[in-house]
Amino acid sequence: QVQLVESGGGLVQSGGSLRLSCAASRSIFSIYAMGWYRQAPGKQRELVAAFTSGGRTNYADSVKGRFTISRDNAKNTVYLQMNSLKPEDTAVYYCNAELITSGDYWGQGTQVTVSS
Repeated sequence: QVQLVESGGGLVQSGGSLRLSCAASRSIFSIYAMGWYRQAPGKQRELVAAFTSGGRTNYADSVKGRFTISRDNAKNTVYLQMNSLKPEDTAVYYCNAELITSGDYWGQGTQVTVSS
C-alpha cells in the first residue's frame, strides 16, 4: 500500500506557474506507475502526465510543452511543474500510484484555479 499527499495548488492568473508535489509514504522507486490526473467540475477525471511502467513519460495533448512531470526518488516525491497556465487548467489535481500487487491509489487532491 501507499499513501499520497498532494500540495502546491492555489489561485494563479492566466499565464502563471505552479508546482504541485505528491509525497508518497513509501519508496517510489519500484512503484509500477505514477502520475497526475485532474477533474474539472462536470467533467470526468483525465490523465495529465505520468511516468509509465517502462520509465517513459506520457502527457495529455492539452498540456504538452507547458507541464513537466518529474520525480525525486530520494524524497519519495513526484512533481508537476505547470507553466503558461490557462483558465481551462482549472481543476482538482490528483496524484495516482499504481502498484502491481494492489492496484490504484489516489491522493486527496489539490485545487488549482486559473483566473483569466
